[in-house]
Amino acid sequence: MKLITNIHQLLVTGEYQKPVAGDNMNELHMLENAYLVIKEDRIYEYGLMDDLHPIAADEVIDATGQIVMPMWCDSHTHLIYAATREDEFVDRINGLSYQEIASRGGGILNSARRLREMSEDDLYKDALKRLHKAISLGTGAIEIKSGYGLTVEAELKMLRVIQRLKKDVAIPIKATLLAAHAIPERFKENRDAYIKEIVEEMIPSFCSSTETDSPLVDFVDIFCETGYFTVQEMDTILTAGIKYRLKPKVHVNQFTSIGGIEKAVALDALSVDHLEELTDQDIKALQGSTTIPVALPGCSFFINIPYTPARRIISAGLPIAIATDYNPGTSPSLSMNFVVSQACINLKMTPAEAIIAATINGAFSMDVANETGSITKGKKANLIITKPLNSYKAIPYHFGESQIETLIVNGEVL
Repeated sequence: MKLITNIHQLLVTGEYQKPVAGDNMNELHMLENAYLVIKEDRIYEYGLMDDLHPIAADEVIDATGQIVMPMWCDSHTHLIYAATREDEFVDRINGLSYQEIASRGGGILNSARRLREMSEDDLYKDALKRLHKAISLGTGAIEIKSGYGLTVEAELKMLRVIQRLKKDVAIPIKATLLAAHAIPERFKENRDAYIKEIVEEMIPSFCSSTETDSPLVDFVDIFCETGYFTVQEMDTILTAGIKYRLKPKVHVNQFTSIGGIEKAVALDALSVDHLEELTDQDIKALQGSTTIPVALPGCSFFINIPYTPARRIISAGLPIAIATDYNPGTSPSLSMNFVVSQACINLKMTPAEAIIAATINGAFSMDVANETGSITKGKKANLIITKPLNSYKAIPYHFGESQIETLIVNGEVL
């Protein structure tokens, strides 16, 4: 057993049966001057130092002046890709919009062309490096999407890479089928044929794969947006996924509000992600549902679009999660600590709200809250020990800087 003593602040403590919502997000449950015990790969117990009883610990870590908290839960990433897109970065500096770059063959279609040319082994090696970097930045659970393949073979190749990562890296990883990321060039004049390929070929074959003990796919996603996929197409694809027990997670309202949120809620989507454009009707649709809004401020920062109106979401009594949206075109940063800072600076969330959004609410939005996301007895001992800090408020205050001194993953100090 490991014993961490003299913890200045132990964050996100307690039992969580559902995401933290509304005004409750500003109530960060924590203990001051605390201890925590790790047995094997799990949190065994925790409490106040005044109540610490004799423990036969194999290792004692003195966390005087330091904060201990669950590792970040990054519930929206595009970790697997073949090449970065610096040229498009310059195009945006020179005045081109995201949509203009896409119409010229850039964006998602650019990434898809390059990925189809890359071997599975090379994709895996690059993704593994990125995943280790994410962990070093404090990410202890991650969702990874396909969507840069856009063919049966290439989408399967991406899902196989995710499966290998699940096997080889000891943090919770979820796989999302995002074949409906863009219409491939070969289906430009017959988009219905591509929808049919997703529904009748990809989903059935990927969900029935017996290549490994665990499923290739956990969630199904679609980019429901003007110029990409319609609400009706979303209904068709997500309904097909639901038949194979795939929970929906939806890209929606990044540039326009076209009714995608209402349909996602009707289909019991686990989360709706982006939400930079949000109407009163969208918020009303989310109220009373179990669908979790997810903000991706790194994308807004990088391509200079509006930020998700987090204050309106919280004021409506809803939960919110935050994630990196890590991808080569619109959010090339794996730093959840930066996202937490952005949540405070750009989304006007309090430090307590931002930390909850990046831990327990992030865990719920990728369906791993039974394993991680909070300091709860029996959950995985995936923990951040910060450098000495006055309070948890200093975590987002020091934007762009890592406040991590020690990481514990599955009970082992990295």
